[in-house]
Amino acid sequence: MANKRIDEATNTETVGHEWDGIEELNTPLPRWWLWTFYLTIIFAIVYVVLYPAWPMVEKATDGVLGWSSRGELAEEMRLADQAQVGFREQLARVPIERLPDDSELMARAVAGGRAAFQVNCSQCHGSGGAGDQKLGYPNLNDDAWLWGGDLKAIEYTIVHGVRWAEDDQTRQSVMPPFEGAFDEAQLGAVVDHVLSLSGKAQPNAAGAQIFADNCAACHGPQGKGGREFGAPNLSDAIWLRGGDRADLRRQILGPRMGVMPAWGERLDPVTIKMLAAYVHSLGGGEDFVEVADNPEVEVDEQP
Repeated sequence: MANKRIDEATNTETVGHEWDGIEELNTPLPRWWLWTFYLTIIFAIVYVVLYPAWPMVEKATDGVLGWSSRGELAEEMRLADQAQVGFREQLARVPIERLPDDSELMARAVAGGRAAFQVNCSQCHGSGGAGDQKLGYPNLNDDAWLWGGDLKAIEYTIVHGVRWAEDDQTRQSVMPPFEGAFDEAQLGAVVDHVLSLSGKAQPNAAGAQIFADNCAACHGPQGKGGREFGAPNLSDAIWLRGGDRADLRRQILGPRMGVMPAWGERLDPVTIKMLAAYVHSLGGGEDFVEVADNPEVEVDEQP
């Protein structure tokens, strides 16, 4: 302290110590900086009083206002749940085939179904519903449906699944293996015929006869398929297990039949209805046709 002096060049007092001829000036802090510092201290004291601040054993101090981010989130979730209750009740009352009559309700159902699809269905069908041909997961974006593509048919498939042994109302179809039923010439002929149905090969008369004797009962004489037992359409060039010659040979000799779980016991009816609405909206959904009320209407049998 005794070494303090006024620096002549700057007219500023030194702090009183020196090292190798170098002295430090005791330059005062700017007044604006000091006032800012004091304000931050005041703000911190007020914040500690009003809001949770000091950590305790099980929680932080509550603060005079009683506010917390957890409480705010809980309130937002409560309000969101309340908003959902009315929508879900309304959706539960509407028969799914009448859902397109209310465009706003349909749009909300599709949005809810999109979220449910990502959680429950995207693992097999992909995030966009494009499926996986190598693994036999159907593409839900096209207009080829094995069991029907209207809202009611899609809902039934979701509820009961496909070949799901635990549900006695599941969609059920089995293609028998033809291993040993044909020699190489016959197998090649029927493969040629199946490919010709979609314009990928020249017609084969011998193959057409084999197809008529062994395959037409399910796939139809023109290979158009049959929704009553989930037989695929062989004439649209849309393939579940691959459509080249090797894929067809393998499927004829040893059919690969996939399984879809029944979701009726896993998801509530409203969520299933939203899922059906979303799948229907992907691009290949069909209009519902009330055959009982209009028996002259022909239902499109394209799977």
